[in-house]
Amino acid sequence: MQAKKSGKDIPIRYIKGVGPRKAELFEKLGVGTVSDLFYYLPRRYEDRSAIVPISGLKPGDTAAVIGKVLKVNSFRARTGTLITEVALGGDSRRVFGVWYNLPYIAGNFKPGRKAMFYGKVELQSRLQISHPAYEIIEGEGAGRSLDMGRIVPVYSLTEKLSQRYMRKVVDSALSGYLSEEPDLIPTPVRARRHLVDTKFAVQNIHFPYSFENLEKAYRRLVFEEFFILQVIMALKRSGQSKKGIRHEVEEGLMEKFRELFPFTLTAEQEKCIRDIRNDMASGNPMRRLVQGDVGSGKTVVAMYALLLAVSNGYQGVMMAPTEILARQHYVTVSKFFMPLGLNVRLLVSGMDRRDAERISGEISSGDADIVIGTHSLIQEGVGFRRLGLAVIDEQHKFGVEQRKLLRAKGSEPDTLFMTATPIPRSLALTVYGDMDLSMLREKPSGRSEVTTYCVAEDKRRAVYTFIREELDSGRQAFIVYPRVKATSSSELKAAEDMYERLREKEFAGYRVAMVHGRMKPADKDGIMRRFREKKIDLLIATTVIEVGVDIPNVTVLLVEHAERYGLSQLHQLRGRIGRGKYPSYCILMGSAGTEAAEERLRTMADTHDGFEIAEKDLDIRGPGEFLGTRQSGLPELRFGNILKDFSIMEEARDEAFRLVEEDPALKDEHHILIKQAISSRFRGKLKVKDE
Repeated sequence: MQAKKSGKDIPIRYIKGVGPRKAELFEKLGVGTVSDLFYYLPRRYEDRSAIVPISGLKPGDTAAVIGKVLKVNSFRARTGTLITEVALGGDSRRVFGVWYNLPYIAGNFKPGRKAMFYGKVELQSRLQISHPAYEIIEGEGAGRSLDMGRIVPVYSLTEKLSQRYMRKVVDSALSGYLSEEPDLIPTPVRARRHLVDTKFAVQNIHFPYSFENLEKAYRRLVFEEFFILQVIMALKRSGQSKKGIRHEVEEGLMEKFRELFPFTLTAEQEKCIRDIRNDMASGNPMRRLVQGDVGSGKTVVAMYALLLAVSNGYQGVMMAPTEILARQHYVTVSKFFMPLGLNVRLLVSGMDRRDAERISGEISSGDADIVIGTHSLIQEGVGFRRLGLAVIDEQHKFGVEQRKLLRAKGSEPDTLFMTATPIPRSLALTVYGDMDLSMLREKPSGRSEVTTYCVAEDKRRAVYTFIREELDSGRQAFIVYPRVKATSSSELKAAEDMYERLREKEFAGYRVAMVHGRMKPADKDGIMRRFREKKIDLLIATTVIEVGVDIPNVTVLLVEHAERYGLSQLHQLRGRIGRGKYPSYCILMGSAGTEAAEERLRTMADTHDGFEIAEKDLDIRGPGEFLGTRQSGLPELRFGNILKDFSIMEEARDEAFRLVEEDPALKDEHHILIKQAISSRFRGKLKVKDE
């Protein structure tokens, strides 16, 4: 089916009233074609449809009124400001429109003619509206107006484009080209989901006849955007190899696994393990993302997957973003698996060259059953004999290509992605919709509650006293600073300066050490090892400790300049404590300064559930800042709100996966438009196969 020539093929300059010069201004808005204009949605709407009698106006109301122009007056105030007043009369009352330094306004009004004002009503010894939107009413009625007597769109504009002009251009485009705009959503999908067609949606998103129509239009356009995005996810999944490793699950393996640990697995860990077992036994390559709040036991889940791979004669690998985290995983996995006779090896960049070469040899020969490491694992010289499982921890810390390189070390190995940064399900379905998702919200027993306090600078002495009391009772503490070195341009406290001061003054007599990202890996590891062995009481640090550090004896975390951190980062830092049996305390010191910072700190004090915090963080920052698009390879949404519109997202996802299951190559003539939309909207970031 040959698609009709539509708005995407027509440059904006051909719309009546635009031309080449104005087209340059539209380009600044990202509007280059007629279709771009159709989908350039208003940022808000003003209800100018309900006309209020002048006698019914109340100060503080935003209203539209119609009356007869009684008087037009311009004069200069003592300050030199030109003031223009237009008195509008009706039903024995009057209201004044007032403009400042707009000399042309007076010539637009003539006494005796009707006019309409719209704006916020003020009481300044009389009723007035400052700089109202206005319309001169010709004849008996208001006629067809784009600016008054209706629900009026308000757009985000660049300089030299006015709202009135924008509405005229949009109206002209709708009149001239909307009839040719194709409908991307197949008719059966529209029918099942009770969606209006494209023409109704575009017309009513710009000039809605009613708020009910506006809601229908918005739902349709949001559905369309989510639908195209989820078709991409479905295509990515359908394009994945269907031939992987079929791991045999020996009877009693799970019981044997449970017996390794001195604690009982949570119900969510058990469910996640069942999902992984089913994935790995299916014969299709596993691609599962395990989201676990801090301290929820993701490592234990990954260990089951590693054990299952090794029991089938394959090798397993776990890649972590930092050496501290990799070494910690190595200690944990070795502790439980080496007694089973498994050969667990560590490969990180800070190792002695000869040790690294020896371990690389064990990996390539197959003598190493499980390998844990950092980016060193994806170097060219590292090759696996029979890789069956790749575990990527804190997967969002790695780029798309880095994750691919690790998987390429084997032939379609199963892949388990893990993150301790909770991602709202709505966002996960958007960005990771081609993976299976597991969530760990329940924390293992034996973890203590963390009490969070937000304090100001004047409480510093009391905070230091409290930390000393905890140290005196045999516990340990972190103090985290936002930067390593102080600068002349910033008043922020820095780790190096405060380390010297604290060990000489406030914490003299205690064992104080410092760790930060600029240190040599061997030095960092040595300090963390001594801290873990309780040879250090107080650790001064930067956010290098934010991921994976697990020391049960630490009970206090003081975060300096806490207002400088995002919600998710603060939650990750807080996750470093409360990992043992002792009551723990997170102290956020700083001055909010902004409403957003105040909201973040208040959320931290009130909420401990990482997924709730992630939802709030997403709401505050939006998906672009929350996650970015580097890892996903997808652009940000243009107008769908993945939190507010989550129910629409789920409907669109169901329909998208259904469509791709029926037509994996989008060969059906009714699906060509969808294929074209993917190519144009997503700029070739995902190619649809033609076969």
